[in-house]
Amino acid sequence: QVHLVESGGGSVQAGGSLRLSCAASGDTTCLSAMGWYRQAPGKGRELVAGITNGGSAYYSDFVKGRFTISRDDATNTVDVQMNRLRPEDTGIYFCSGMKGPRCPDYGGSDYWGQGTQVTVFS
Repeated sequence: QVHLVESGGGSVQAGGSLRLSCAASGDTTCLSAMGWYRQAPGKGRELVAGITNGGSAYYSDFVKGRFTISRDDATNTVDVQMNRLRPEDTGIYFCSGMKGPRCPDYGGSDYWGQGTQVTVFS
């Protein structure tokens, strides 16, 4: 029931900033949280940041103090502002929607976008 589309990826010099946006359609109100994951070259997918349906944000240690996640229920979007980017931030960034108990298909796999490439060069 939920479709996610990421945008905002690109190439930026180390120390610069990017803002990624995730546009959601469908019933996102049943989700327990939405967030961002990334997959760096040669590595598995890892959590970047998330935000609960109630608006509480959480971050992985490697982005704390640099990234800020936010959600706008009016536009049904979840953004992550990424500052002071480092080359190790390079990867494909995926938007995710984590199902909560109110979702009709709760217990099934979470929702995922198609991903957007972020490249940080020295």
